[in-house]
Amino acid sequence: MGRMPKKNSLTASRVLALLMAYLTLCVAGGVVSSVLLMPAVFGANKVAQAVAPSLKVEGIDFDVTSLPQKSTMYASDGTTKIAEFYEDNRIVVPIKEVSTYMQKAIVAREDRRFFDHSGVDVQGVARAFVNTYLLQKAQQGGSSLTQQYVKNVLLTQAEQSGDPIAQYHASEDTIARKLREMLIAVQMEKKYSKYEILQGYLNIAQFGSQRLYGVETAARRYFGVSAKDLNIVQSATIAAITKNPEHLDPSIEANQEESQNERNTVLMLMHDQGMITDEEYDEAVNTPLVDTLNIQPMTAGCANSGEYGFFCSYVTQKILNSEEFGKTAEERNSLLKEGGLTIVTTLDVDTSSLLMETARNTIPADDPSGFEIMMASVQPGTGEVLGFGINRTYTGYETDDQTETSMNYMVDAIDGGGSGYGIGSSIKPFNLVAWMQAGHSINENLQTTTSYPTYEFACDDYSGSSTMYTGGTDSWSVSNALTNGTVNPESPFLGLVRSHNTTMASMGAIIGLCRVADAYTAAGYHDAYSGETIDKSSVYAPAMMIGSINVSPLTMANMYATLAADGVECTPIAMKKVTRMNGEEIDVPKANCHQAIDSDIVQTVAYAMNQGTVRSDGAGVYAKLPSGRKTFAKTGTHEDLMVSTGGFIPKQIATFVLVGDAQAPGSNRIANIAINGVYNSYWDGGTIAAPAWRSFMDAWADRKGLGTDVGNDYGNPAAKYTATTGGVTNIKGQTVGGSTRSNSGATSNSGTGTTSTDDRNQSAQSDDADDESDDE
Repeated sequence: MGRMPKKNSLTASRVLALLMAYLTLCVAGGVVSSVLLMPAVFGANKVAQAVAPSLKVEGIDFDVTSLPQKSTMYASDGTTKIAEFYEDNRIVVPIKEVSTYMQKAIVAREDRRFFDHSGVDVQGVARAFVNTYLLQKAQQGGSSLTQQYVKNVLLTQAEQSGDPIAQYHASEDTIARKLREMLIAVQMEKKYSKYEILQGYLNIAQFGSQRLYGVETAARRYFGVSAKDLNIVQSATIAAITKNPEHLDPSIEANQEESQNERNTVLMLMHDQGMITDEEYDEAVNTPLVDTLNIQPMTAGCANSGEYGFFCSYVTQKILNSEEFGKTAEERNSLLKEGGLTIVTTLDVDTSSLLMETARNTIPADDPSGFEIMMASVQPGTGEVLGFGINRTYTGYETDDQTETSMNYMVDAIDGGGSGYGIGSSIKPFNLVAWMQAGHSINENLQTTTSYPTYEFACDDYSGSSTMYTGGTDSWSVSNALTNGTVNPESPFLGLVRSHNTTMASMGAIIGLCRVADAYTAAGYHDAYSGETIDKSSVYAPAMMIGSINVSPLTMANMYATLAADGVECTPIAMKKVTRMNGEEIDVPKANCHQAIDSDIVQTVAYAMNQGTVRSDGAGVYAKLPSGRKTFAKTGTHEDLMVSTGGFIPKQIATFVLVGDAQAPGSNRIANIAINGVYNSYWDGGTIAAPAWRSFMDAWADRKGLGTDVGNDYGNPAAKYTATTGGVTNIKGQTVGGSTRSNSGATSNSGTGTTSTDDRNQSAQSDDADDESDDE
């Protein structure tokens, strides 16, 4: 066995040698240090100035405005806070915005000779050496406040760069790290004033758990005040935390006794250093910590946004998906969490509040049915998304609680939503757009049937150079709700008013699916999952004309907004203004508003929609606004899986409502079930979605001070699209027989100006339901 090494005793000469070596490394860093041998070394901080190395430290930015700061998201009013985002919860403030008591408290606690030394406190270093190496007490660093600032900056920059080696060197427990910090600290003192350094430290230091940094954030978190208003007791409490941020955080009840003890230590240091009077000390030290606290909730992320959580998630995804905020997703995420952005969104507080209230009143969150109600509103002509409504709470994480969800069902998959939903007949107004865009009148009498060969819907790109949809050898079976049959002949106008599937099918067979797809696209349609418009034959199917599509409620709200804006289509936008810390604005995604549909067509469609809510045979009677305001709406039923209603107040707001099982949209059927205590064997757009829509729209109009005459001048049909045409148009587009135009704008031929008993019953109960065979 080898011999154990002999323990060296600490002789006087060895102690002196160690001390000199330690001080030489710490202060001189290899520079000639004979001046350190002078007898007054322990009392002369001027020594540090005499031996300060003339080294330059490159690539280190000590500007406090470059520190990572939290970003804050606001509603459109610029004052209602939605959420905060951060890796480090920090708000940078200038030293003039920090109370004198707080400045004194941190100096008393961390570096009593801060205003005397030149970056390295020789006396502190010597004290640390004696305690650590001679008395073998707990290790002490003797770091000046300037050195601590340097250490924090180096560590922060290493973390920002994602460099694990730099992070290690910035935090390793070695004399080499101490030496580097001292050398940089001395350089710092040459470049910056004491108050600039103190400002930097107060903004970068950690003052609590959960990555809480900076004195301003600490003041707001623990006391609900700004740093400039901190009193003696509050200042001492915050200054004490730096010793152990995790275990001295006063917001944690288990920490409060020790936090008070450390606070009192700081108060004693302030008193002993002449910073506070005897009376101030006595009053402060005898004040219970718990009596001073006013803990404010942490607000990081959308999960803490309350009823704004779903909108917050939407905006966040828009930032992460938009190149305006960085070239990569990683850059965009860093900007959001560290860039100190001020994000003013398009969310309207009134709209959001009413949407959420309506959703929860319609179907309570804990309703045994388990169904979701999803609502979205858009401002016509601007693309601004005004808010979302849903009977769920946003969590930001997966949960088994049916009242909570991490998915925003109102938006596309890329924006944090699902793959889209079938919506039923609420798509039909856009079929009428396609019909008129193809040059047809809404009063043509169409031959209808319950079976259409799919090849009859064939179409090309109008140039004849390529075929877009050819159909096949199969047939599409389609019928109308309750009658299980057809009305033959019937005009497109009455087909929309009564919401008849067979007439929609006849229109598609005449003009082809390409024109239908073009009309949907012009209004703002795209697939919720793929993001594609209907511009590929692989997604063409005749059943799309009765709502067998994959679309989000927001997209549908935006399509109705196009009708509400006289044909002006805009891309939905979530942000009005985003500003950096220095006041520089960042470009935000644009709405790109443009005239997408001819005004005469839009006015004619609006007329037909309104007639569907006021005529006795109208399928949308349950959407009629009880205030007497002119109503423009269309209900829909997608088999017995999803029910909907979409509509608008011209120039003001467009809203879409969807009800069903959003988590299992293809299996949990909305039939033979009680919802909110009411049982129905057959639920449809008229029985639940329409009441929610009309309740919200009237409440919104009242909240915004709109009179009952709003929209009265909208929906004026254009003569060229309501003109009489001769005869009945068959599915080939050929005219057979004659017809006349009635004063109401409907055509009358063989009794087609009236509706059958079955259809009357249908309109009294609901709008149409799509035949189950139509949808896969």
